[in-house]
Amino acid sequence: MVEIRTALNVKAQVVVVGAGFAGATMARLFAEAGLTVQVIERRDHVGGNAHDRYDEQGVLIHPYGPHIFHTNSDAVWAFLSRFTAWRSYEHRVLAKVGEQLLPIPINRTTINELYGYAFDTDEEVVSFYERVRVPKSVIENSEDLVLASVGEDLCSKFFAGYTRKQWGLELRDLAAGVAARIPTRTNTDDRYFTDRYQAMPEAGYHALFGRMLDHEGVAIALQTDYFECRALFQPRLTIYCGPIDRYFDHCFGALPYRSLRFEHQQFAALERFQPVGTVNFPNDYDYTRITEFKYLTGQSHPGTSIVYEFPSATGEPFYPIPRPENEALFKRYQALADKLDDVVFVGRLAQYKYYNMDQVIAAAIQKAKHLLDSRNLHT
Repeated sequence: MVEIRTALNVKAQVVVVGAGFAGATMARLFAEAGLTVQVIERRDHVGGNAHDRYDEQGVLIHPYGPHIFHTNSDAVWAFLSRFTAWRSYEHRVLAKVGEQLLPIPINRTTINELYGYAFDTDEEVVSFYERVRVPKSVIENSEDLVLASVGEDLCSKFFAGYTRKQWGLELRDLAAGVAARIPTRTNTDDRYFTDRYQAMPEAGYHALFGRMLDHEGVAIALQTDYFECRALFQPRLTIYCGPIDRYFDHCFGALPYRSLRFEHQQFAALERFQPVGTVNFPNDYDYTRITEFKYLTGQSHPGTSIVYEFPSATGEPFYPIPRPENEALFKRYQALADKLDDVVFVGRLAQYKYYNMDQVIAAAIQKAKHLLDSRNLHT
């Protein structure tokens, strides 16, 4: 494992709050520009929710659920490739519908196996969707989008129950962009993602973050609450990657975030638990999915480790909840943030955006470059 050296530099020119992808990316770029950087992380590790570690039986796991890297961005891929070699990996997911395990996103195989068809062409599947879909003149929410794409039965079998569990809301109560994250296919491509770059860090995320933050200009303080120690610093700039409402002491009320609870299970003498990396459970049980980590990592081990994911309304914030009223509340906090010249808010929680990992990195790269150029921070 890569060792994370901890230190406190109260004279740092830049303070970065959070050591996930947003914070680590910006810390590295500021340090390479010649600035001294203090990273402050509340947890006992770097990497945020992408952190990985070896469990008691020596299987590499993701304590906070599966993080599978994929991107179409050459810039993001090139940046991360400076800190890791890669293991090619294309994620596949099956959904348990009744007694069947069916590919998700929905594709031609899903339709054939679910309904007993023998479609051979994309055109036949397009015609099927045309027959079953419920046309909507205006797409106002996720339910409208799903019904307009695949109709009522597929919506009920794959989307409605999963959304209810994952978000604690009905499809109609979520912005259309949530459902848009899962495409509908007419071919037999059963990959969950279709990005140009799909891979896992060869030595894991912990090693990737360790190398990214391994710079003479970067100091890291773990298990440290920024709000308890910020008076120690007088930086030229603070990069804040935590929940934006927390920064302003919830003065307008708490922003809603969805959380997750994880139950990890180990099998000492079972080589494989399930046929693919992740199996979704859109209708049955309280958990939404089971992930088996050895598919993701390619690790050779006589045993295996899995994780059950249980969505929760309380706990560590994982996902902003995309609803108009939540966006309106966020805008009030953003207005306060815009008035701060020496604090910049970056990341999923700070910007209240349902970012993918690569989107977080891209936003952090763009923001760091803009700040370095516009404020003449280069040394």
